[in-house]
Amino acid sequence: MSAHEIDYAIMGEEIQCVEVQLDPGESVIAEAGSFMMMDPEITMETIFGDGSGNSRGGGGLMGMLKGAGKRLLTGESLFMTVFTHSGAYGRKSVTFAAPYPGKIIPLDLQQYGGKIICQKDSFLCAAKGVSIGIEFQRRLGAGFFGGEGFIMQKLEGDGLSFVHSGGHVLERTLQPGETIKLDTGCLVAMTSSVDYNIEMVKGVKTALFGGEGMFFATLRGPGKVWVQSLPFSRMADRILSAAGPSGRKEEGSILGGLGNLLDGK
Repeated sequence: MSAHEIDYAIMGEEIQCVEVQLDPGESVIAEAGSFMMMDPEITMETIFGDGSGNSRGGGGLMGMLKGAGKRLLTGESLFMTVFTHSGAYGRKSVTFAAPYPGKIIPLDLQQYGGKIICQKDSFLCAAKGVSIGIEFQRRLGAGFFGGEGFIMQKLEGDGLSFVHSGGHVLERTLQPGETIKLDTGCLVAMTSSVDYNIEMVKGVKTALFGGEGMFFATLRGPGKVWVQSLPFSRMADRILSAAGPSGRKEEGSILGGLGNLLDGK
C-alpha cells in the first residue's frame, strides 16, 4: 500500500468523533478545524497540499501549486495538517471531531476501486498517502444548475478516509441501470462508477411553489451511494430563518407580532 495503514474507532451517537491509532512513523492528514485531542507522542505539522506525493499535477513545485489551486476551488485551505506518531514504540492516538450533528463514514478506498467522489466540505481526515482533489461534473446540466453538486471532492489512493454526513446516513448499492433521484444537498459520496446528472423538476407549479428547489440529482448505477438526511445547508437555512429580524419563525401562525408579545418580547 502507498498510504499508511491506520486503525480507528468511531465514538459517539449524534455528534461523533473518530480516534485514529498510529504505529511509530505512521501519519494521518486532516482539514483545519477538525482536531480534537492527541497523545504527547503525536506531533503535528502544517503542509502545503495534502502530502500525498501525487505527481499528476506535473510533479515538483508546479504540481503542488496545481493541487493547491484545485483545493481553493472547493473552498478549502491551501494547507493541511499532518499528525505523526514520532515516538519509538507503542500505539498512540489522535482524535478528530465532526463539525455538526451527523455520522462519520469510514471509506477504505482499496475496496472502491481507489476513488470516491464526495461533497465538498465533507472530508474529515485520511491516512497519509491519500490524495484529496476536485471532481468536475462533465455535463452542462450538472455544471450550471447543480449548486452543491457542481464541484465535488475526490479521494484517491488505497488507504482509509473519513467523511462526515449530516443527520442519518443511508447506503444504497445501485445495480447496473438502476436510478435514484435525490436533493442535490443530500448526496454525501458515491463510487466513481455511478453516473451523476442534474434534472429540472417537471411542472411550473411544482418548481416554483413546491418548496423543494427546482433541480434534483439523478444517480444511475452500478455503484454505491451514501445519502444524508440533513444537509448542513438545510440546517443553516432553518437556523437563520428562526433567528431572523424578529428572532422568531412564525411558521404561518396568525398570531404574528402578538406571539412575540406573549413570549415577553
